[in-house]
Amino acid sequence: MSSAAIAIEVRGVTVGYGDRVIQQDLDFQVRRGEVFVILGGSGSGKSSLLKVMIGLYEPLAGDILFDGESLVAAEGESRLRLLRKFGVMYQSGALFGSLTVLENVRLALDEFTQLGREEKDLIAMAKLNQVNLLPAAARMPSELSGGMQKRAAIARALALDPGILFLDEPSAGLDPITSAGLDSTIRTLSRGLGIAFVVVTHELQSIYAIADRCIMLDATRKTIIAQGAPADLRDNSEDPYVRQFFRRGAEPLAGAIDERPAP
Repeated sequence: MSSAAIAIEVRGVTVGYGDRVIQQDLDFQVRRGEVFVILGGSGSGKSSLLKVMIGLYEPLAGDILFDGESLVAAEGESRLRLLRKFGVMYQSGALFGSLTVLENVRLALDEFTQLGREEKDLIAMAKLNQVNLLPAAARMPSELSGGMQKRAAIARALALDPGILFLDEPSAGLDPITSAGLDSTIRTLSRGLGIAFVVVTHELQSIYAIADRCIMLDATRKTIIAQGAPADLRDNSEDPYVRQFFRRGAEPLAGAIDERPAP
């Protein structure tokens, strides 16, 4: 893969808190224009890895590079410049309840640009239109359904035209129809804007619907146990636990032998 095609590179990253290691020796790359999914069972460290990748926490070891530049080593203005390369949609949506949907989306423009009010409103409305939420611009977050709140949060994350978008459990709490609609929006945005999406989820239906490639984390082995396209991992993985996950196999019964290799 040419370096020009790589948006994010994770090199030898160990994730944890204090002496507690959650995941270690993580190596992978995210390409421009793809939907890359981080998946795994409960407690495998998916969200912890995302927090390290967006700079909320420092890795215990290793490095994270955006367009070849180290986020771990960056300081001051250099770090702020790297952080502005991506937008983030948190699991809850994290909209400000006292602001309208339009004002929520405009927030980053108010903070980081010198544009006039009319220009910022036009940009914010364009982002809402991209997620099919323009008619709700004047509404308050409390007036929106869960799916609409997720769409508004994605529009806000797009406000500064980032090259990368991180989504934390976008389908959490949504009914199947709403979740499918959100999946379709993610695919449309990825193809239309050509940006990289990094999505944390354990929703298998969404993984098949949106992922170009994925990595699977395991809480027992504390590292990546599979990497590739979902259908390929389902059909060709040599790891029985990986095949079980992608085929929605039942968990082993109590007393049954766990087929996963020992850590």
